[in-house]
Amino acid sequence: MNLIEIIKVIILGIIQGITEWLPVSSTGHMLLFDQIMPLDLNDEFISVFMVVVQLGSILAVIVLYFNELWPFKKEKSESVRTLKLWGKVLIATVPAGIAGLLLDDIIDEKLSTWPVIAGALFVYGVLYLFLEKRIGVNVRVNSVDELTIKDSIFMGLFQMLALIPGTSRSGSTILGGLIGGISRPAAAKFSFFMAIPVMAGASLLRLLKSGFAFSAAEWAYLALGSLVAFLVSLVAIKGLMSYVRNHDFSVFGVYRIILAAVVVVYFTAF
Repeated sequence: MNLIEIIKVIILGIIQGITEWLPVSSTGHMLLFDQIMPLDLNDEFISVFMVVVQLGSILAVIVLYFNELWPFKKEKSESVRTLKLWGKVLIATVPAGIAGLLLDDIIDEKLSTWPVIAGALFVYGVLYLFLEKRIGVNVRVNSVDELTIKDSIFMGLFQMLALIPGTSRSGSTILGGLIGGISRPAAAKFSFFMAIPVMAGASLLRLLKSGFAFSAAEWAYLALGSLVAFLVSLVAIKGLMSYVRNHDFSVFGVYRIILAAVVVVYFTAF
């Protein structure tokens, strides 16, 4: 293992751990970082790394919400409640799961570029600023238990939009929830839960396509990046849940617009 590459992997893990849960696009940030300070590794492994490192973030959700997600409880009523929650999560996963399977190669080869990322950052930044002034007033759902199947499908459709790099999976799903009359804390928590099957499925798909044919050093990079993403995600998730209780996404809209401008200036100038 190379020390410089280790440092880059750690930075990518930090970026993943923070931006996966904020409405700013983790994949977009990691791809941009890799274009500015590219990993000196083969392209196939980098493509797999950018997806599989998300497993660390998934583990953070499972650890933080284990009691809510574990279905085998002593009280039957609690087990039923948890199984219903998982049913909603799996239903919400269907749109992005189907689209991901069909468009995986196109997304990887055609859309993972700085113009697409910059465009998505800007467009959704404007949408956050515009829609935040018009949504969240008539809240009808205040907890994940109150979500209906229709709510799950609605948020799942918004999650599908996040397949475009630079969009933000959490941002899209939370925004979809707000438009549908779901409170920010409930939308954010359900968005975290929706990430589990989506990220696990995407990671498994990439690993299967690669044939698991990595060197010992590459497996070590994957493990290191995922570990860092896990530790950072523990803090980021708690921070976002605290933030959304009393704040809207306007600040993230401004951040996305500024970052889009920086990306365009950097790549056109250099």
